[in-house]
Amino acid sequence: MSKLPILPGATLGILGGGQLGRMFTIAARTMGYKVMVLDPDPQSPAGQMADVHLQADYDDHGALKKMGEACAAVTTEFENVPAASLIELSRTCRVSPGADAVAIVQDRSREKTWLADNGFPTAPFALVGSAADLAAAAQLTGFPAILKVSRFGYDGKGQYRVNSMQELEAAFAELKGNACVLEGFVTLDCEVSVVLARGDAGECRTWTVGENRHENGILDVSIVPARVTAKIAHDAILSAVEIASKLGYVGVMAVEFFVSGGHVLVNEIAPRPHNSGHYTLDACATDQFEQQVRALAGLPLGDTRLLSPVVMVNILGDRWQNGGPRWDALLSHPGIQLHLYGKETARPGRKMGHFSVLDESLDRALAIAEHMKAEL
Repeated sequence: MSKLPILPGATLGILGGGQLGRMFTIAARTMGYKVMVLDPDPQSPAGQMADVHLQADYDDHGALKKMGEACAAVTTEFENVPAASLIELSRTCRVSPGADAVAIVQDRSREKTWLADNGFPTAPFALVGSAADLAAAAQLTGFPAILKVSRFGYDGKGQYRVNSMQELEAAFAELKGNACVLEGFVTLDCEVSVVLARGDAGECRTWTVGENRHENGILDVSIVPARVTAKIAHDAILSAVEIASKLGYVGVMAVEFFVSGGHVLVNEIAPRPHNSGHYTLDACATDQFEQQVRALAGLPLGDTRLLSPVVMVNILGDRWQNGGPRWDALLSHPGIQLHLYGKETARPGRKMGHFSVLDESLDRALAIAEHMKAEL
């Protein structure tokens, strides 16, 4: 495919119609592009905003042919798009990220093995392909540990904390014998993430390191800048950039880290914009979705400066269980930016939106965010 920049007026495609696709679509249309979304959900949040919504499965050859012919370039909003679909699209249009990189990071077993083979430190782990592997895996990681399904697990789904062989065997049976990774626990100081963009020529820009807090395996709050030492932040950024380079990655990606004993350990790679990067929408010169458009279109990458300390809070479907969120309380504060994702049905654990609190003082922003979480 041509490496000439794709300019406004062209059509860009995205596989996946969730909130990440929605925010990409808004960014692309704001910049003057047309957008085609491929997603089987007739109520997809991205489909609501797109010029064209192809309501079809991700491996539907007719839909892929239509997308490949109409779009100058195609990207993805989540990692579980079939690699074969990306290969098929790449025959007729520009695709980023590439199928090779996505194939590695969409499978935890391959991802962990790739990280270890390339010298990136992780928590202790073992691959589990069958029940016969459980004893040896437990010997390597010890207990407590977390059993994670290799494919299609996210936001705490497909994961079980186990404290004994009996619990491990039960968890593996619960996961229907699918390939898994068993991860040992480490002493955790905090969790941080680096969101970055990488262009065709290897140009790489990173955003400020964020500190993340999770509840039930789902991101709850991101605090930016992360309250870590300059060395920790530097090491995380250096590691993330090296990962992107070794993957030959083009586009926006995130790398999540455990901070343990003054060292950073790679937890997971996300080949797409990331929940922990939503703060960039309100607090940075260029947000992660505009940057995704730029990388996909072969344009120079934008300025990633942090313009204000910020705290981002996820709004989950649980908030709708007792009469719904109190938007009046939230929107009464002038320093809060609200983003809702256009999802029709609120379910516990489902990401329905987020809000960001900007303030000159990070401590004050965090205090306001915590207060508003309770008020909401």
